[in-house]
Amino acid sequence: MAKHKGIYKQPGSDFYWIRYAGPDGKIVRESTRTANFKEAQAKLENQRKAIRDGKDPEPIKKIPNFTFSQLAGEYMKWCERQRGFRAKRSCILQLTEAFGILQLRQINTKLLEQFQSDRINKGNKPATVNRLIATIKHCIHKGYQWEMCGEETLKRVRQVRLLEENNRRLRYLSKEECRALLENCQGHLKAIVTFALNTGCRRGEILSLKWDNVDMKHGFIRLDRTKNGERRDIPINDVLKAALQGLTRRLDVSYVFHDPNTGKPYQDVKRSFQTACRRAGIADFHFHDLRHTFASHLVMAGVDITTVSKLLGHKSLTMTLRYSHLAPNHLQNAVNMLNITGEEKRTAYLLHSAAAN
Repeated sequence: MAKHKGIYKQPGSDFYWIRYAGPDGKIVRESTRTANFKEAQAKLENQRKAIRDGKDPEPIKKIPNFTFSQLAGEYMKWCERQRGFRAKRSCILQLTEAFGILQLRQINTKLLEQFQSDRINKGNKPATVNRLIATIKHCIHKGYQWEMCGEETLKRVRQVRLLEENNRRLRYLSKEECRALLENCQGHLKAIVTFALNTGCRRGEILSLKWDNVDMKHGFIRLDRTKNGERRDIPINDVLKAALQGLTRRLDVSYVFHDPNTGKPYQDVKRSFQTACRRAGIADFHFHDLRHTFASHLVMAGVDITTVSKLLGHKSLTMTLRYSHLAPNHLQNAVNMLNITGEEKRTAYLLHSAAAN
């Protein structure tokens, strides 16, 4: 039964339909393509207003039955100019394998939640699954903007909640392990790992680095394309300076770390890095943990959290505070500065009084 004159649902349909008299008096029936009553009511009023104004109401546009594979193809083209395209491309390919043949209107909350469960059961970590869900959410959002899917599909996808992540992993190397790792790095990898250990830069920031951003004269590296979109300057210490000076610089190649055969930047170092770790006897260690190693050793050397945060490029101290427990005697030093009893003031007063006499 209709909730409002002119608005109704057909059996088996999730969407509201509207019924109104056209300019010629004939009854027009249209699907609103929405399950939201207020939106359907607004669309009916728009059509009636057009008729009152003496205009022909525009028919509600029907969206073709696009598949997820078709949307993913368009989304892939759009992502090519975005930061982090390599990681996003991997997510899109995995999602296409799972949902490619489905029509976009078939993708719903239950389907994606089952996808989450399946991935977790296969051994994927919550963070990995969340990246996939975040990608499909944004993909569907763009599909809605491009009029490839309806609002209902967008709403159903948005209802999927991300999994709780454990972001407390803090794996870093000792100085001895750092030396062992570097000794087992082959070819270009040694300079890349040295760079990471002495700057705390992310893998993508390192592999995309160009010589134009390296100022050897003034001793700093300027990063323009960072994860949070803000520019960051990294000082060049003596170890990094020697490593950079040892690299062969070609006039026809702008990238610092590139394949000498192709002149193109390295896309990834995962396999060679894992080999180096295995040879060095280092287990459960990822390339990103070099960034943790950089930050951890700074804090253990007594560098304040604010400075470490700036070097890492964190927008707030929240992420950097995970390293605070490594600061030597930081709690003891803090309470030692406290002077509740006023003993210091009394002593200073006595000394001042003695000098006056």
